[in-house]
Amino acid sequence: MDFTFSEEQQAAAEAARGVFAGVAPDAVPSPALTQGRPVADDFDRALWGRLASADLLSLLLDEEYGGAGLDAVALCLVLREAGKVLARVPLLENTAAAAAVQAYGGPELKAELLARAGRGGAVLTVASHGRTGHDAAELAVTARRDGDGGARGQGGEGDWLLDGVQTAVPWAHDADYVLVPARTGDDRSVLAVVAREQEGVVLAEQISTTGERLGELRLESARIPARYVLTAEGAAEWLRQLLATGTCALALGLGDRVLGMTGDYASKREQFGHPIATFQAVAVQAADRYIDLRAMEVTLWQAAWRIASGAPGALPASGDVAVAKIWASEGVRRIVQTAQHLHGGFGADVDYPLHRYHAWAKHLELSLGPAAAHEEALGDLLAAHPLVG
Repeated sequence: MDFTFSEEQQAAAEAARGVFAGVAPDAVPSPALTQGRPVADDFDRALWGRLASADLLSLLLDEEYGGAGLDAVALCLVLREAGKVLARVPLLENTAAAAAVQAYGGPELKAELLARAGRGGAVLTVASHGRTGHDAAELAVTARRDGDGGARGQGGEGDWLLDGVQTAVPWAHDADYVLVPARTGDDRSVLAVVAREQEGVVLAEQISTTGERLGELRLESARIPARYVLTAEGAAEWLRQLLATGTCALALGLGDRVLGMTGDYASKREQFGHPIATFQAVAVQAADRYIDLRAMEVTLWQAAWRIASGAPGALPASGDVAVAKIWASEGVRRIVQTAQHLHGGFGADVDYPLHRYHAWAKHLELSLGPAAAHEEALGDLLAAHPLVG
């Protein structure tokens, strides 16, 4: 495999660096200072507009929908830059949901949503955490066909009815549509595009460790027209892999920025007349975290490449995604913990930007799930696909 980035992928990363250059993470209040309230009522709409103007919301969309037709690698390059500045926008969710609609939706749904999503006019998010955050998201919602809707005057024949609860839905109160995984009575997974104002949809406020507003999404016999439901086999798994890999990219960008902050601080902070960076104990800890960062990076690109190329391998792409999640969840935690330790008192100061990076790292770690669970999943894959030779 060749991990050299193409000119188009590098151009997307360069455009992202330009857009995110003016974002100041320390300008947003720390969650500890908002006393359980969200740090803001909405995501950063000005930044959202700049991303749309730079064509970074339509990276994965085909040209007919105003997109660049790029792949998961390009998306992860952009998300890495977003993670460095803790960008308060639904970039991952919007892009992943639009890509799923493009890959698995019907012509009518594509024409209705994709161009608007690429321009930033329609905001999409994904309910990916299920009811508890520990089980597959589709197990939290049931979907059943309703053939009587037209007769009752409440909808069309073949509409779907959704019931269930999805927790910790990012940007749910600000998005126009939520892509909801669900399970049918014959044990198939589907993805439903649910309008936020849809009858039968109830949103309750939740607050994340980052101080951002999440939503508990309750579906009470919410009637969804058939054209808004993606029933193709493999759609939910593909979306899950793309979201997980994108989250790893955010963790990589965050870790990269925190390690840089730690290096700058250690080179200026003096003890006993010398910068603490010259002390062996400090240098060894920083070196260990650098190794974590490089491992996070190489496993991320492996997973993104498998998703983008669809290349066959000894294991399904889910194996590469599991490895990337192991390193991202463990690595980002170790990086911020070492940064807090080496910053001393500044690491605990909620007015110092490192505190916000720590909160976001914890949120990403929780979103990815524990490394032990991914190791178990990887073990199951190895057992089911014994490596030959």
